[in-house]
Amino acid sequence: MPSLSTTPLKHVPELDPGFFPASIWTQAFHEKCASEGGREIRIAILRPNGSGYVHRETILNSGDESSQALNFRMIERVIKFLLWSCGGTTVILEDSPALCDALSEHYREGGPRAFDVDYSNRFFGQTLVIASQPSEGFPNPTFPDEGDSEIGLKGNRIGFDLGGSDRKCAAVIDGEVVFSEEITWDPYFQSDPAYHRAGIIDSIRRAAEHLPAVDAIGGSAAGVYVDSKVRAASLFRGVPDELFADHVENIFFEVAEEWNVPIRVVNDGDVTALAGAMSLKDGCVLGLAMGTSAAAGYADDASRITSWISELAFVPVDFQENAAQDEWSGDFGCAVNYFSQQAVSRLIEPAGLDIDPSLGKPEKLVEVQKAMEAGDDRAAAIYRTIGCYLGYAIPQFARFYDIRHLLLLGRVLSGKGGDIIIEKAEEVLRDEFPALAKKISLSTPDEKLKRHGQAIAAASLPKLK
Repeated sequence: MPSLSTTPLKHVPELDPGFFPASIWTQAFHEKCASEGGREIRIAILRPNGSGYVHRETILNSGDESSQALNFRMIERVIKFLLWSCGGTTVILEDSPALCDALSEHYREGGPRAFDVDYSNRFFGQTLVIASQPSEGFPNPTFPDEGDSEIGLKGNRIGFDLGGSDRKCAAVIDGEVVFSEEITWDPYFQSDPAYHRAGIIDSIRRAAEHLPAVDAIGGSAAGVYVDSKVRAASLFRGVPDELFADHVENIFFEVAEEWNVPIRVVNDGDVTALAGAMSLKDGCVLGLAMGTSAAAGYADDASRITSWISELAFVPVDFQENAAQDEWSGDFGCAVNYFSQQAVSRLIEPAGLDIDPSLGKPEKLVEVQKAMEAGDDRAAAIYRTIGCYLGYAIPQFARFYDIRHLLLLGRVLSGKGGDIIIEKAEEVLRDEFPALAKKISLSTPDEKLKRHGQAIAAASLPKLK
């Protein structure tokens, strides 16, 4: 990685002293641009239908090798963030042909970012292209207003949330929860989609038993869903590609056939954000669910779910050379390894906790939570470290999302450890980013909503016939 001088962190994660926050690296890069000379460029990301978003960035003017290496590092990480937050298949850089050529070599089939290229294709059915275009005539794409301005609470509804270690379901009558349940399952590496279908149907049937009738079904799960069709999802990562189109893409419509009611399924992070908008009665909510993965979503100023994909599990938050490597994408320093059960698992060894390494990640989390309840400071150190990660990641998220509220959910936030995470993150914000600390509030629902809030909010998604 190209070197960049920064001031020491005011809060060093005690179990990960090499952590190099993307927010601090970016801040230092912009300071270098201001002192040595920089220029603003626009970066447009577009989808095949022409909709999209324009991000403005500053890069160094100098053509020397060091400056060009820093520019590449900066824009490569920005593109990575845009692909997994906004989502698109064409990235256009303003008047930057040389930088464009280098990035195109990076983001290609067989290149270092082949995973991102492949999934961009899966999401939108078109191969990723990176191009340069002069300032004159530079595109100015926008997204259509696709959000729902009203939250549906009338009727007899079922909401489900499909996680990597459990599936949750809730029965809701006119906005009142009459039943909620959580059942353990193991979908990640199941090759037969019949396993997934049977589990989803089982949860819906259990909820339906508590309703006089079923008027609508709403669901959330990690992944990308377009019109409730599965485009890509970690839940189905074990299903062979040749089975995906016929047995997974329309699985939720097939599940709903038994009840013949409207169904709508969206990214679980978006439902987290919707849950936040519902409870806070305000918009500009970034939801972050720390569970099996790091699921995120966003509700805009009008408390509407947007058309951004917001798969923030894969966005970069750590720029250190030896950052944690994501086992799926192969990239380094991605949020999934800092805000999920994976983060807890990898911090057990440096914390010095004696936990059986053969246990699964959910079971390891349970053991850490037990140690936390017993007052073991080694467990507390894990949560303080994650809180430190979060405090430094929030400003990076805020570069791409207008945030007034950060709503935190998921199993990692359960119990005393969740309080430590929030307290440490707020401390980092106050000391390093005081302006953002005044603007952004961190909150979490009560213990029941932490575990079932997404399923309950999901019930509100469909519009009744």
